[in-house]
Amino acid sequence: ILNISGPAVCLVAVAGLLLPLWGFWLRRRDGGTERRVCVLVLGDIGRSPRMQYHALSLSKHGYQVTFVGFLDSKPHQDVLNEEKIQIVPIAEVKGVRAGPKILTYVSKVFLQSLQLLFVLLTMELQSQILMQNPPGLPGIAVAWFVCVLRGSRLVIDWHNYGFTIMALSLGPAHPVVRLAKWYEHFFGPLATNSLCVTNAMKDDLQKNWGVRATTLYDRPPSIFRETPLKLQHELFTRLVDVYPQFQDPGSEEEDVEVERTVFSVRDPADGTVTLRTNRPALLISSTSWTEDEDFSILLKALEDYEVFVKGGASLPSLICVITGKGPQKEHYKKIIDSLRLEHVKICTPWLEAEDYPVLLGSADLGVCLHKSSSGLDLPMKVVDMFGCCLPVCAISFHCLHELVKHEENGLIFKDSAELSQQLKCLLSEFPSSDGKLGTFRKNLRTSRGQRWDDNWDQNVLPLISSR
Repeated sequence: ILNISGPAVCLVAVAGLLLPLWGFWLRRRDGGTERRVCVLVLGDIGRSPRMQYHALSLSKHGYQVTFVGFLDSKPHQDVLNEEKIQIVPIAEVKGVRAGPKILTYVSKVFLQSLQLLFVLLTMELQSQILMQNPPGLPGIAVAWFVCVLRGSRLVIDWHNYGFTIMALSLGPAHPVVRLAKWYEHFFGPLATNSLCVTNAMKDDLQKNWGVRATTLYDRPPSIFRETPLKLQHELFTRLVDVYPQFQDPGSEEEDVEVERTVFSVRDPADGTVTLRTNRPALLISSTSWTEDEDFSILLKALEDYEVFVKGGASLPSLICVITGKGPQKEHYKKIIDSLRLEHVKICTPWLEAEDYPVLLGSADLGVCLHKSSSGLDLPMKVVDMFGCCLPVCAISFHCLHELVKHEENGLIFKDSAELSQQLKCLLSEFPSSDGKLGTFRKNLRTSRGQRWDDNWDQNVLPLISSR
């Protein structure tokens, strides 16, 4: 015979009443529920362009978007201006600092889970959670659990695999990497719908994960385009104040009222802007400064380029701009500062979201060192460059051919020696547009594919609007 006290009976009775009420409150729908979507990225919103594009596309179709993520960098102004997008910032937790590293990692995951649970359970009921992976630990499990509790649908946008990125620094046999792989394999298939960035990833998800995904290639939004000369000059003059590489090195003209940069000149009489005939070539690369991009390859190629110029090759000087933030930036900045280059200048700015497309549209050549940890994703930076009709030299990996067509819109290289020869070849007739570099740019102008909006409407809107 069970001896159950009166207070215990009361507690059970109260719980029996409250739990259904709490469950009803969690799932309480109203007229606007189906038009609310949570966009979740367990990373910096300002450095997550694809998720910002998702948010903007949803808002254009009348959805109220709750955008959850870290607010370390300023998001694009269009996101900030859109009334239908509400940004809910979360903090990146550090975990326990004392003790072994595994304790720090476990505590970080636990605390991040609690924070996400609180945010997702206390916001208005969302019809769907659209989340980025990676990073997916602990985001996928928490988002799935919340969707189960609240009757929402989970959509995962697969940019890559998190465990392959971890393996770059820890090694594939590390226990944390193996746990992360199991985690993604277990929780990934629980999503209602999945998106991915390449057909190669779509096939791999189907074959090895049992996930049926829709390929949503990255496409440039309309802000990525060739930049008019006036806007180029305005950007260059702003950069002059911070980066001496853009300053006018001095010329024979005595008219000090003429506004000059190393690339451009503005006539004070009528405001017309012209590019200098003896200007350097503007080379640009963007990066997150992580292990999947080896910038020593580019730096060695630039050293070789310096040798070509000093050896008498008819080549322009180079201004190399490497944009972005990330953990390895300081490491590479020290290497860059140690270089003694006369004909090549390097700067590593962090640009506002509005300035980055303008700089891409002003450049002469792009370089991409993204080497996919899984071999299944494509570099979004190249997509943006192509939107600006900017030819690219990109390092080779498994599915790169889905984006970069060798000898058509750019060149693919394997090492620094091959890259330096490509720079020499492409810039040998600079600034003339008659050479191979000009041909690639003409090909990009005539083969423009879909922009982001049309691509999203075709591939994602049917998934979001289906019930």
